[in-house]
Amino acid sequence: MKENEKILNFNPQYPSVQDLKKKAKQQIPKFAFDYLEGGCNEDVNLFRNKSDLQDIILMPQYLKKHHGCDMSVNLFGHTYDAPVGIAPIGLQGLIWPKSPEILAKAALKHNIPFILSTVSTSSIERIAELSEGRSWFQLYHPADNRLRDDIIKRIAIAQCPVLVVLVDVPSFGYRPRDIKNGLAMPPKMSVRNVLQAIANPKWSIETLRAGIPGFATLKPYMPENLNLSRLGQFMNATFTGRVDVDKIAPIRDMWKGSLVLKGVVSEEDTQKAIALGADGIIVSNHGGRQLDAAQSTIKSLKNLSDKYGKQIKVMIDGGLRSGPDISRALASGAEFTFMGRPFMYGVGALGKKGGDHTISILKVQLQQIMEQLGCEKVGDFPQYLIQ
Repeated sequence: MKENEKILNFNPQYPSVQDLKKKAKQQIPKFAFDYLEGGCNEDVNLFRNKSDLQDIILMPQYLKKHHGCDMSVNLFGHTYDAPVGIAPIGLQGLIWPKSPEILAKAALKHNIPFILSTVSTSSIERIAELSEGRSWFQLYHPADNRLRDDIIKRIAIAQCPVLVVLVDVPSFGYRPRDIKNGLAMPPKMSVRNVLQAIANPKWSIETLRAGIPGFATLKPYMPENLNLSRLGQFMNATFTGRVDVDKIAPIRDMWKGSLVLKGVVSEEDTQKAIALGADGIIVSNHGGRQLDAAQSTIKSLKNLSDKYGKQIKVMIDGGLRSGPDISRALASGAEFTFMGRPFMYGVGALGKKGGDHTISILKVQLQQIMEQLGCEKVGDFPQYLIQ
């Protein structure tokens, strides 16, 4: 228990991600929680991510000698303390004020990666400062190559070690909740949304203290005094378009760090990623927010890991909510895992303590799974998969 006690650094009232989700839902206005929680269309792919993952079964080996657990993973030249990172989410500060900063600090403390989205609410420079240059950056490819080049230059100056290029948003997802709540493009604040904010005073007070959230990384490129309608026009004009091989090739040429493509789910795209010289892929369907008819991430992962795992780093996000889910993904061939929503539940429930708390939960859960299986190293998980 000594190791567990060292890792265990959380409020016992919220021992699971599900507990954090319930508390966060009570404290966040409905329009913001719906934005975090929702998928696209009828949420089929959102639920498929979770259900297919939970169908995976592992086989423990109780009578083998066991010499302890090592959760560390070497990835792109850095050894992380656990095989889980914080996935990028847009408009994080809308869900909970200053959440990118809270999570970046927690990631540094626990030595796991934090990925900042282009459309999050903290800037490249601020997160790089808080993470001591360890944060990764996810690029929404701009339509203007000059804007792309300037953002990449800023990422390099900030010494981000890994650039993640998002490839699965050729168009914005059709999300009925966001349309009803006015969070589609162009966004608008309805009377209903204002009343929801008033009904959640803690969120409202923290938002007033932090200031109205905006796209901090993109602020230098936006016209001054944008109203909500013009903001929608700016975002549509700036980020609409397919990210194909011709757009990725010059990024590979100019970016000297590790390059990861996020949103790859097919063999064809994996082969192209390898040919382009990418260092890794994150098998992802954008948390079920883009294509409702798509396959779950875990189904895509197993095939791609088996065929291409020796040629490129194969990672995953989408549907993972717990230590057991991390173990299922690792056993299915993932070299590393990422989660988005669970960490936002954490900050939505516990504010500044939420990032530390959520990471602690996941570490304790994963260690317990490893001890139960008899698994000593993260790379050994596939040995325990029931085919």
